[in-house]
Amino acid sequence: MTTFRLAPAVAEAFPGTRIALVTATGLRGRAPWPRTAGAVAELERRLADGTWLPADETDPRVEAWHAAYRSFGTNPRRVRPSVDALGRRLAKKGALPRINPAVDSYNTVSVRHGLPAGAFDLDHVTGDVDIRPAHGTEDFTPLGEPDTVETPRPGEIVYADAVGILTRHWNHRDAHRTRVTEDSTRVVFALETLRADHDGRLLDTAADELRDLLAPHAERTAVRHLAPDHPHVVL
Repeated sequence: MTTFRLAPAVAEAFPGTRIALVTATGLRGRAPWPRTAGAVAELERRLADGTWLPADETDPRVEAWHAAYRSFGTNPRRVRPSVDALGRRLAKKGALPRINPAVDSYNTVSVRHGLPAGAFDLDHVTGDVDIRPAHGTEDFTPLGEPDTVETPRPGEIVYADAVGILTRHWNHRDAHRTRVTEDSTRVVFALETLRADHDGRLLDTAADELRDLLAPHAERTAVRHLAPDHPHVVL
């Protein structure tokens, strides 16, 4: 079992934090996922015909993340929150990147609802996971750059396990070690908001949509939540 913890310093600084943790066990990532493929195609069609646009930095959902990034010393226009970067890419190219079915599923749900999302292969997580300020001494190897080692700045909000950093700048980029591949069978997906009072129901809807995309391809799925009043979750 893996415990996810929201550190008191993060809960105090960002009291509107709410994180939906969607777990999928016995995931089968090599078979076709037609519902995910359809969801991606529908989102791209709606963008093309002008009936939907991704949230940008003027949207309150994204604006809150920009303010959070600035508070811990990150320039959000140079290092963008994941949902902002993904939405900008989609608006420019007219298409979402195709990575693998599990990643495509959370990318689609993320950009559709304007909420950052990420995922970790639990078989490559060591110990428990804390969402906390970085100490400034930890190592981080970015997704897709296995030979690169970075050191987050002190105070930068990160996800961290017992041996290193799993995300930088809260949700800007995931680590290479815990990346989700077609062979991942135990995965936790994180959907996040800093505006639980405004977007709590939206977060629940997004988590349910993601679970619905995962469920046909997993033995078990579940949704749990982290928040300042519920800062520990055992997966």
